[in-house]
Amino acid sequence: MVTLYVFHDLLLLCQLHVIGFQAPLGMLAYGTVFLCSPILTLASKSVGQPKLVLVFATFYGGISQTLVGMWEMFLGNTFSATVFTTYAGFNFSFGALYLPQIGLAAAYTVDVVVGQEFYNAIGIYLAIWDLITFLFFLGALRTTAPIVVTLGFTICALTCLSINTFTGNPHFATAGGALGIIASFGAYYSAFSLFWTQQTTFSFIRLPPLITAPSNV
Repeated sequence: MVTLYVFHDLLLLCQLHVIGFQAPLGMLAYGTVFLCSPILTLASKSVGQPKLVLVFATFYGGISQTLVGMWEMFLGNTFSATVFTTYAGFNFSFGALYLPQIGLAAAYTVDVVVGQEFYNAIGIYLAIWDLITFLFFLGALRTTAPIVVTLGFTICALTCLSINTFTGNPHFATAGGALGIIASFGAYYSAFSLFWTQQTTFSFIRLPPLITAPSNV
C-alpha cells in the first residue's frame, strides 16, 4: 500500500513539472558516434586502430540513447523510444567489437592473422543494421526532413561499409566514411534546431525550424 502511494505521488510530481525535449540528446549522441566512426575510417592510415569509437559508442551513444529511449517511452512516443533504444543497442554492440575481452577478433585469428571470416562477420553485422535503419527510414517519412536525410544517408553509409568489409575495396570505405559524416550533420541539425532556442542563444545563431515532410509522402 505504501508503494502505491509513493508511485502515485511520483506521477503527480511528473504532471506538475514541465518535461523537456529528450530528442536533442538522442540525436546528438547519434550524430557524434556516426561522426567519430567515419572520420576514423577515413583517417585509418594515420590513426591505426579505431578504438576511440569505443568511448563514444559505449559511454556516450549507448548510455545517452538508452536513457532517451526510456524517457520517450514514458511519454508515449513509441517510435522515438524504439529508434533511440535500438541505436543504443547498436552503439553498445559496436563498441563491444573493439573489446578484447569479448574475443571476437581472436576467434577468427590464426597465427596472429585475422582471417577473412572476421570481416565477413562484420559485413553481415553491418548489413543487418542497414536493414533495420531502412525500416526506420520507411517509418520516418512523415516526420521531418533532417531526420529523413539522416536515416537515408545512414543507410547509404552502412551499405558502403558493409560492401567494403566483404570485398576489401577501399573506395567503398571512403564513400561510407563521407556519407556517414553527412548523416551525422543531419543528426546535429535535428538536435540543435530544438536546442538552440530564443532562451539560450541569439537569433542569428538559431537554425530554421524543422521542415516537415509532405503529408502525401
